[in-house]
Amino acid sequence: MSNKLFGTKIAGIGKALPETVIKNADLEKIVDTNDEWISTRSGIKERRVVSTEETAASLAARAGKDALESAGITPEEVELIICATSLPDNLYPSTACEIQRELKCVNAAAFDITAACSGLVYGLNVARSFIQSGIYQKILLTTVDIHSRFVNWEDRSTCVLFGDGAGAMTLTRNADDQSDILYINMEADGSRGEELKIPLSGKNCPLVTPNTLQSPFVEMNGREIYKFAVNTVPESIKKAVNEAGVSLEEVDCFILHQANIRIIESIADRLAINREKFFVNLHKYGNTSAASIPIAMTEAVENNILKPSSLVVLSGFGAGLTWGTAVVRWNA
Repeated sequence: MSNKLFGTKIAGIGKALPETVIKNADLEKIVDTNDEWISTRSGIKERRVVSTEETAASLAARAGKDALESAGITPEEVELIICATSLPDNLYPSTACEIQRELKCVNAAAFDITAACSGLVYGLNVARSFIQSGIYQKILLTTVDIHSRFVNWEDRSTCVLFGDGAGAMTLTRNADDQSDILYINMEADGSRGEELKIPLSGKNCPLVTPNTLQSPFVEMNGREIYKFAVNTVPESIKKAVNEAGVSLEEVDCFILHQANIRIIESIADRLAINREKFFVNLHKYGNTSAASIPIAMTEAVENNILKPSSLVVLSGFGAGLTWGTAVVRWNA
C-alpha cells in the first residue's frame, strides 16, 4: 500500500437559502422584542426560513448542484457525499442519501456527520482525508441546518438568532498533488455540551417506567457560549496558521461561523487583526449553523473579495462543544 498523500483541491462552492425573509420588525408581532434590541446584541437584521414543504435535503441539494456546476463535475462523477447537519429531516435515511437521490449521484456513497456550527470544518477534514489517502477523487461536501423548526418562537433569547440555509463544496484530487487545504485542526469539549443543545428524548415503551420528555427546542446559555467562542477560537486560529507555515498578517480573509457580530469583533480584536479582514453576512441570514461558513465563502467569491490564490482562514464553533479552523488557498 502506497504512503503517498494526494493533494486536495476546492474545485467549487455553492449556497442555497429559502425565499421567505423574516425581518426583525416581523418578529415584534410574535415575541417581545424589537429591531434595536436584536441588532445591537447580535448584528442580525433579517433571516431566511423554510416554508411549506421545503426541507434540509432540498436546500442542501440546491447548494450541492451549484457547487458541482461551478466545479464542472457531473453528478455521476461524484464518489462520496458528506452532509454536515444537526437538524436533518429524518433520523434516517441520512440527509446525504436524500441529496444523492435528489441530485442523481448514482455512484456516490453517502453519510451525515454532526458537529453543529463546526460542521464545515469537520466535514472538510473528513473529505480531505478520503482524498489524501486515495480512496476517493471527487467528493461533494454539503452543510445544512433549518433551525426555524427547532426554536421556541416564544423565546426571544434564541428565536431571533437563527436562520435556515445550506452551503456546499466540491473537493477533488489535485492533479499536481498540491493541496488547497494547508492545515486543519478540530477540537471538542463534551463536558460543556449542556450549554447549547436541542433535546431528542423520545418516549419510553409503555411496558416500562416513563421517561421525562423534553421539548425539542434550542436551549442555549448565551453568556457561556460567548465566553467559549472568544477564548477558544483565537487560539485555534493561531495554532492553525502557525502549523500551515504562514502568519496572521498574510491571511487575506477570515471567514468565521456567523453567529454574532460581537463574537466576531471580539475574536478580531484578540488577534489584533483589522476587523475589515473578517467577512460578515450574518445581518442578512442570522446564524445558519453548519451552513454559515460556506454561504459566507460563496458570497465572498461572488463579491470578488476572494480572488485566485487568496489565503483564507475558516473557523467554526458551536454545540458539542466543538470548534476548529482550516487554512486554505482559494484557487477555483
